[in-house]
Amino acid sequence: MAAAHDVDQGQAIEARPSGLPRHRKPAMRIAAATIAAAVLGLTAPALAEQPASASVRFDFETGAATGKIMVALYDTAEAYDGGAPVRAAQVDVAAGARDAVFADLPAGDYAMKAFHDVNGDGRMNTNPFGMPTEPFAFSNNARGNMGPASWDRARFSVSGESAQTIAIR
Repeated sequence: MAAAHDVDQGQAIEARPSGLPRHRKPAMRIAAATIAAAVLGLTAPALAEQPASASVRFDFETGAATGKIMVALYDTAEAYDGGAPVRAAQVDVAAGARDAVFADLPAGDYAMKAFHDVNGDGRMNTNPFGMPTEPFAFSNNARGNMGPASWDRARFSVSGESAQTIAIR
């Protein structure tokens, strides 16, 4: 018990080589404490820079009670213009669902595309001219001009919890 008390007081128990000053061991403790503080100081900003967890919820207003709404969420303009979505969801309208929630997102800019697969065939149906025959929508209820809404019109920022009501037409 006394040995533990002696160690706590900074006194050396082991034999020390001749020529070393008595304060060597406490100095090493101070150096170790300084290094630890520096390491913690370097990691604290890294912890603070981690992206905040965000979420977005889309509530869909639709005229049909059949099929599913296919939802794709994008985090860049390049992906939005033809790449893969960062997240995707299916809203089972026939079962009474009307919303899609994307949780645990890094804070940032996003845009959403959706279409209502009314007939349940798993794809967006079009006419012979390539025009959609099933309802569709974009985040911010953005509208396109002779095509889909642009990233700039559909883009929205998320930094916490966010919600949009989307009229799918």
